[in-house]
Amino acid sequence: MRIIADLHLHSRFSRSCSKDLTITNIAKVCERKGIDMVGTADALHPEWRKEIGHQLELRDGAYYLKDGSSKTAFILSTEVACIYKRHDKGRRLHHVLYFPDLEAVDKTIKELTDRGYNLKSDGRPIMGIDSELLLKLLLEIDERILLVPAHAWTPWFAIFGSKSGFDSIDECFGEYSKYIYAIETGLSSDPIMNWRISALDNIFLISNSDAHSCNNLGREANIFEMEKPSYEEFRRILVEHDLSKFTETIEFFPEEGKYHADGHADCKFWCEPEKSKKLGGRCPTCGKLLTIGVLSRVSDLSDRDPNPAKPMLAVPFRHVVPLKELIADVFRKRPLAKAVILEYEKMLENATEFGILLDLSKNELLEFTKPEIAKGILRMRAGNVSVKPGYDGIYGEIYVYADEDHPKQVGLF
Repeated sequence: MRIIADLHLHSRFSRSCSKDLTITNIAKVCERKGIDMVGTADALHPEWRKEIGHQLELRDGAYYLKDGSSKTAFILSTEVACIYKRHDKGRRLHHVLYFPDLEAVDKTIKELTDRGYNLKSDGRPIMGIDSELLLKLLLEIDERILLVPAHAWTPWFAIFGSKSGFDSIDECFGEYSKYIYAIETGLSSDPIMNWRISALDNIFLISNSDAHSCNNLGREANIFEMEKPSYEEFRRILVEHDLSKFTETIEFFPEEGKYHADGHADCKFWCEPEKSKKLGGRCPTCGKLLTIGVLSRVSDLSDRDPNPAKPMLAVPFRHVVPLKELIADVFRKRPLAKAVILEYEKMLENATEFGILLDLSKNELLEFTKPEIAKGILRMRAGNVSVKPGYDGIYGEIYVYADEDHPKQVGLF
């Protein structure tokens, strides 16, 4: 069966994250969006760990609400921040960890606490530990634990980040590189961009929402073929690079990511890599250094052309625009505008969000939504969109209708 999985998110115990991120709320929103398997997030945080133990139980390879109120499956996960110095350079990397069971979580909590790391201050704990040493420690605790470098290209906190990362997986993890089976592409890059680096040909590219609120769950996701949701099967697929079971990833249009292009937010300036180099990496308005984005970083590390052939182990993918954003674009309103929310809720009475974005035909969509929205969904599926890239922490903008062909009368009421 098709399993849609979003395996990187946060709880309400993470900084700058919504208080609506409770276990029951996450399960409920996943059902509405069509997400079958989701990460618990923040599994190392003592308070959240208690809630996981009180509310979830292990059944048939995954964790489910004990009260049976949701079919959403959970696997144990957390993001961690590793801040340390290597080769006289400060490194700031985020990784997603996946655990087979609560026993492995508890052993990890004890080991990290005994080493003096504060797991209480943030759902995404900050630790002064080298990434290679962390992976070694995790495998000694339980060889089934997985570490996946998070949002791998983000400038400030990623394995390939322009500000504090490395130039390769081997440089970061040394002899433990063989245990890195996947990286997370992040919102500002997509698989084609990653295909430009031949060193990633044997690495699976996974995609997750990194949601800081329930609303953002599923903005990126993975599609697996499994008999049932299962941590062990998820791990096996990554370890064995089973393309027959990892069937697809669901991606942002990478231009929408907030670090796609180079730029300087204060001066509202952005540019492509070539222009950035001509400017010496400085803002032409104020002279300050630009934040070098994902597009430039990929270009710097690439050994292939911008439109490379698909590698043998590459997973197919599709770009999507989150449904509220798409409706808002059609209506020319904000995603949280009343008219947008009303239309969104009406549509979800008929299908899940992923069902709407990925599966339903035009005629099926027309049974419960406006023709302009149905057409917008089809344009999105075809990649027929207009983009304004994100940069230096500012999200980009994706339009399924350019101004010249936007419907003049959508009929909101």
